[in-house]
Order: sequence, then C-alpha cells, then structure tokens
Amino acid sequence: MSDFITKITPNSPVYSDNDPQDELITLNIGPTHPATHGVFQNVVQIDGERIVSGVSTIGYIHRAFEKIAEHRPFYQITPLTDRLNYCSSPINNMGWHMTVEKLLNIEIPKRVQYMRVIVMELARIADHIICNGILGVDTGAFSGFLYVMQEREFIYEIFEEICGARLTTNIGRIGGFERDFNDVAFLKIREFLERFPPVLTEFEEMFVRNRIFIERTSGVAAVTPEQALSYSWSGPILRATGIDYDVRAQEPYCSYEEFDFEVPVGTTGDVYDRFMVRNAEMRQSMRIIEQALEKIAREPADVFHADVPEFYLPPKEQVYTNMEALIYHFKIVMGEWETPKAEVYHAVEGANGELGFYLIHDGGRTPYRLHFRRPSFVNYQMFAPMSSGMLISDAIINMSSLNVIAGELDA
Repeated sequence: MSDFITKITPNSPVYSDNDPQDELITLNIGPTHPATHGVFQNVVQIDGERIVSGVSTIGYIHRAFEKIAEHRPFYQITPLTDRLNYCSSPINNMGWHMTVEKLLNIEIPKRVQYMRVIVMELARIADHIICNGILGVDTGAFSGFLYVMQEREFIYEIFEEICGARLTTNIGRIGGFERDFNDVAFLKIREFLERFPPVLTEFEEMFVRNRIFIERTSGVAAVTPEQALSYSWSGPILRATGIDYDVRAQEPYCSYEEFDFEVPVGTTGDVYDRFMVRNAEMRQSMRIIEQALEKIAREPADVFHADVPEFYLPPKEQVYTNMEALIYHFKIVMGEWETPKAEVYHAVEGANGELGFYLIHDGGRTPYRLHFRRPSFVNYQMFAPMSSGMLISDAIINMSSLNVIAGELDA
C-alpha cells in the first residue's frame, strides 16, 4: 500500500506506473452497492483493478440528528441515539443517559451501574459478531456469518426480555432503567455465557488458520500507530495498531474500574489484526458480564433507578388513574423540570470506538447545542486516502474491517 498520508484527489491522480497517458476509469462504489454495507459513496479512479485515487462522500441519509435534538427534551433524544450505531444501540442509549446524569449531578446506585455494564457488553458482542461475520462473507466465507448470527439473535432476545425491543431499543432511563431485570432475563444472560464461548471458538477456527482468509487479510490496509492517531482513530481498529486506549480503562464509567479485564491489542494494524482484536474483545466482554452478575448478587435487590423522582416516569396504571401521576408524567416527558446551565462532555467505549456527547445547556427545555462524536464518522475519514494503491477487492475488505455504520456518518 502506498503512503496514504499524501493528499489524493481525482484531479491529481497518482499513477501506478510511469505512463501518465494511461486511461483511468471512474467507478462509483455506493451509495447503492452491496459492497458498501450502507448508504455512502466512494468515487474512485482505477487503473485496471488498482485504485489510483478516491473521494468519500456522505450525506445520503439526511438525518440531522444534532439539529433535531436541539428541539427535543432530554427523554425524547434517546430514540435518536438508537439510530447512530444501530448494531449496538444500547451503548448509545446509556452514553446519552450518563451525559444527562453528569449535567444533573445524579448519583447512580451500584446495582444499576452493573446492570448497564451487562447490557453494554452484550451490545458490544452483538456488534462484533456482525462486523467479523460480514468480514468473513466479504472474503468468500458465508458459513461463519450464519453460524454466529444465531448468537446475535439470542442477545436480541435478552434485550427484548429487558425492554421489549430488539434493534432500536430505547433501553434505560435517565437515572437507571424503567424496570428491573426479570428472572427470565437473568437466566438467558447466564445461558448465553454458557453457549457462546464454544461457538466463538468454532467461528475462530474457521478463519484464524484458514489460508484463503489469511492471504486476503494479512498485511492488507496495515496502519501504523502514528497514522491512526493522526486521524483520531479509536476503538478496535486503533487497538489493532498496538495502542491500548480504551475509554473503559482510561476514563472509567459505570464502575468499570472495579472489573478485571484486559484490553486486547494487535501489532500490525492490518485487517487480520482488527478481526483478531474484535474476537478477543468478545471474550473479555463475557468475562466482564460474569463479574457483573456476581456483583449484582451482592447488591440490594429490586434497585433499578436512582432516587430522582423528577426523572422517573410513574407506573402506567397510576398515570391512567391518578391526576398527580399524570402531571408528573407530562412534566418529565416534555422536559418541564428546572435543569442547570452547564457544558459537559461524556464518552463511553462504543463498539467502534469513543462515542461522545458534547452538551451545552442553557437551562431550557431542550439542549442549546448537542454534538455527537460518532466513532465511525471519525474512523471513516482515512478510508479514501488509504485506499490509494489498493486493489478494489482489498478496499472492500478494508471497509468491512473498519465496520463503518452509515447511521453514524450523518448527524
């Protein structure tokens, strides 16, 4: 791969040989193309099968999340976060709730923090299952994807048991959860911890020593730590370069400092290392969930929300029969409570990297300004320049390993 720090544009192509008269072909990869796995576009110039230059374009979803959020009360913003990385939406929900809790200086009970850890780690596993499974498909191996998707389906069953939703979960509330985990949810979580490790092992055995997979991924799109940092990478693709930055470890939240887990890192920063880092992270997530279950057992039962009645919706049966409960419900949903003027930033370790919320609040019903730091948006910036000199087939593999979620590109 060529030095991708050099600026590449379609008007100033870098030729793959010494003959500047060669005719280049302009090719659109996306926005409606199966190789992009999302609504975004790459306009590339190719010499044969090799990419000479390229430009990435986004904006095909037109979601305007941040502007919409500035016209919504805090509670009504949570469904917007679902649509960022919809492969692991509970992490988005929890990150937003923690941002508001930092603004309001709400102290969260330990049991609630552990419950959040379980949900977020399950979401991380579901996201990595999709990424590595699709990476296998793009290298020509479809069986592994079908195999692990059964476990992703089981995680969605757990989410459904907890909150009634599966993909766009709107899970949790400011201060905790809308209800406690029931016995079925806990049973399914423990069942998942038993059934998933052998499945993950078998999935790995399909790829890690597979000659075709290794030749398609090893050495492809290798990135140095310096290059990754210069583009503000974070998450598994940064750790694949050898940098052990993880928000859960460096800036703990939800009592992550109490958990014993490792931060997997790679050495070469190529597609193969990104695959291996995500697999290792799934094992660490299971390790964290096991510890969280043990910690929950030592906490007082039936604690699932902080003591902040002005932000906890009354039970529905009371809303339908009690005027005071109805008034409380209306004031909470419509944001009629007094809130402080402040400027806060809170970040969590999303499945693709640092997911941050920068909130400027003037004390009104809605945020004065809200900016989402979407990891896919930041990570994707390097794709076009790093594709210069690659074969088209390698560029597709590289895109899969970056796990670009289109919902995080438009905000």
